[in-house]
Amino acid sequence: MGEAEVRYLDGDFRIIRPGAYVRCAVTGEPIPLDELKYWSVDLQEAYASPTAVLQRLHPDRAR
Repeated sequence: MGEAEVRYLDGDFRIIRPGAYVRCAVTGEPIPLDELKYWSVDLQEAYASPTAVLQRLHPDRAR
Protein backbone atom coordinates (compact mmCIF):
# COMPACT_ATOMS: atom_id res chain seq x y z
CA MET A 1 0.00 0.00 0.00
CA GLY A 2 1.16 3.48 -0.78
CA GLU A 3 0.46 6.96 0.53
CA ALA A 4 -2.99 7.65 1.97
CA GLU A 5 -5.05 10.77 1.40
CA VAL A 6 -6.37 12.03 4.71
CA ARG A 7 -8.76 14.77 5.86
CA TYR A 8 -7.54 16.09 9.21
CA LEU A 9 -10.26 16.91 11.75
CA ASP A 10 -10.24 18.17 15.34
CA GLY A 11 -8.95 15.23 17.37
CA ASP A 12 -9.37 12.72 14.55
CA PHE A 13 -8.80 12.17 10.86
CA ARG A 14 -10.74 10.58 8.02
CA ILE A 15 -9.12 8.43 5.35
CA ILE A 16 -10.18 9.64 1.90
CA ARG A 17 -7.92 7.31 -0.13
CA PRO A 18 -6.59 4.18 1.58
CA GLY A 19 -2.88 3.80 2.11
CA ALA A 20 -0.30 2.80 4.67
CA TYR A 21 1.15 6.22 5.50
CA VAL A 22 1.10 10.00 5.06
CA ARG A 23 4.11 12.26 4.63
CA CYS A 24 5.34 14.78 7.16
CA ALA A 25 4.87 18.29 5.73
CA VAL A 26 8.20 19.39 7.21
CA THR A 27 10.59 16.45 6.87
CA GLY A 28 8.94 14.47 4.08
CA GLU A 29 9.32 11.26 6.06
CA PRO A 30 6.51 8.70 5.87
CA ILE A 31 4.30 8.42 8.96
CA PRO A 32 2.42 5.11 9.30
CA LEU A 33 -1.27 5.86 9.89
CA ASP A 34 -1.28 3.92 13.15
CA GLU A 35 1.49 6.23 14.42
CA LEU A 36 -0.03 9.52 13.24
CA LYS A 37 -0.39 11.84 16.26
CA TYR A 38 0.29 15.39 15.02
CA TRP A 39 -1.48 17.37 12.32
CA SER A 40 -2.92 20.77 11.49
CA VAL A 41 -6.63 21.04 10.75
CA ASP A 42 -6.14 24.54 9.29
CA LEU A 43 -3.22 23.60 7.01
CA GLN A 44 -4.39 20.00 6.41
CA GLU A 45 -0.86 18.70 7.00
CA ALA A 46 0.64 15.86 9.02
CA TYR A 47 3.77 16.11 11.17
CA ALA A 48 6.14 13.38 12.30
CA SER A 49 6.93 14.91 15.71
CA PRO A 50 6.29 17.87 18.01
CA THR A 51 9.56 19.36 16.72
CA ALA A 52 8.22 19.26 13.16
CA VAL A 53 5.04 21.04 14.32
CA LEU A 54 7.13 23.76 15.93
CA GLN A 55 9.32 24.11 12.83
CA ARG A 56 6.24 24.53 10.62
CA LEU A 57 4.11 26.80 12.79
CA HIS A 58 6.86 28.81 14.51
CA PRO A 59 10.03 28.58 12.38
CA ASP A 60 11.68 31.43 14.32
CA ARG A 61 11.44 29.42 17.58
CA ALA A 62 12.56 26.01 16.27
CA ARG A 63 16.31 25.69 16.54
